[in-house]
Amino acid sequence: MDKEEVLKRIKEARVDTVRVEFPDMHGVNRGKIVPAKRIEEVLEEGINCAKPTFALDLNYNVFSGTGTAEEVDYADMTIIPDLATFSLVPYQNNTARIIGDLYADGELFAYSPRSLLKKVLKRYKEMGLDPIAAVELEFFVFKQNGAAFDYYCDRPSNVYTMTPRTDPSDLVRTIQNTLLQMGFDVLYCNHEFFQGQYEINWKHSDALSAADQAFTFKGVCKELAAINGLYATFMGRPKSEMGGSGCHLHFSINDVKTGKNLFDDPNGDQGMSTLMRSFIAGQMAHAKAMTAFFAPNINSYKRYVLGNFAPYYLACGLDNRTTYIRVPRERGKATRVENRAACASVNPYLALAVGLIAALDGIEKKMDPGEFYVGDIYREEPGKFETVPLYLHEAVVELKKDAVLCEAIGPEIVKNFTTIKMGEAERFRTHVTDWEFSEYSYHL
Repeated sequence: MDKEEVLKRIKEARVDTVRVEFPDMHGVNRGKIVPAKRIEEVLEEGINCAKPTFALDLNYNVFSGTGTAEEVDYADMTIIPDLATFSLVPYQNNTARIIGDLYADGELFAYSPRSLLKKVLKRYKEMGLDPIAAVELEFFVFKQNGAAFDYYCDRPSNVYTMTPRTDPSDLVRTIQNTLLQMGFDVLYCNHEFFQGQYEINWKHSDALSAADQAFTFKGVCKELAAINGLYATFMGRPKSEMGGSGCHLHFSINDVKTGKNLFDDPNGDQGMSTLMRSFIAGQMAHAKAMTAFFAPNINSYKRYVLGNFAPYYLACGLDNRTTYIRVPRERGKATRVENRAACASVNPYLALAVGLIAALDGIEKKMDPGEFYVGDIYREEPGKFETVPLYLHEAVVELKKDAVLCEAIGPEIVKNFTTIKMGEAERFRTHVTDWEFSEYSYHL
């Protein structure tokens, strides 16, 4: 979409307000709104925001040592809108929205997750490869009852249902239709396994578009829930008695010139090309280090539980939902790799970027994943397979040890991310929970 087309759509839709947004390190949509009459100026000059936005955790703590706060005198960065992301916002009158790229001192801001993904995709394109991705996000919906949060659908065993009983306010249908208006190619929607948990799937696309859509999707779900007096969350595991919400990442690679899916090889082992096997091997080789980005907060690790259809042991399998990597049974154009490790709370730009970085190492070094696991890996003898890191601080340590991943990500993002996350881990370590008081106070 070019400038003239954007201006035409703004005029035809009588847009008076434009949301100019960017993803922060957590994947939260930050930005400003501007009057539509200023849009041409904004497209040329951008909008300034403070760099220390990237020094914040999710409780307004500004961490020293991130490289984005006191070290740079709390200076500005600039959001430059990406016209390809323009869309109307159907649930806000006369409103449009554009995702922007971040710049500082005339260069792409080195801490920007979207810029990292663009850098990774450029490396693939230089090799004649076009990464294709799909992002499957699960989320919970609650009804707020004073200080309590009750399940929006409070009955068990409603997986794969979608009726007025499991969506009484028609929220999921409203989200579906909104996404369609915003250009998403929605495939299907359903109630997921746990009470009040849902999933909406849309068609795969190039990896940058997939990240932009996942970023948009999370915002749309939370905003529409709020408009309808409900509360949507992509927390990894919001309630102890329920399981977690995942972000399953599907990858394939097309030939840049022909568009052919290069993972498909009818003559290869299990119909997989050597490229696909190396892609899988790279992700397995860097699985522990990627976990910090796939499970980016304290709560994310409460999803890694045996028998919970989230990865626990590190192995790859064929159409096996108990393993870290699953290879769905479809072949031909649909041949792909599914990484099941990511928590729904991920920043989609970082998740796709690090997944592709790890895979590229496998491709360049011609790694092989070995044998695929058969069976229910949750029932294996403990110690036979390595596990994912089970705590945030352990995952950060694994990331710092992985020189290949850290170099490709870049020192700015690694420093920024790990500083904030170790601060988060330390705050949690010293926080006394209700569980501790209930468990110990009477007897001790």
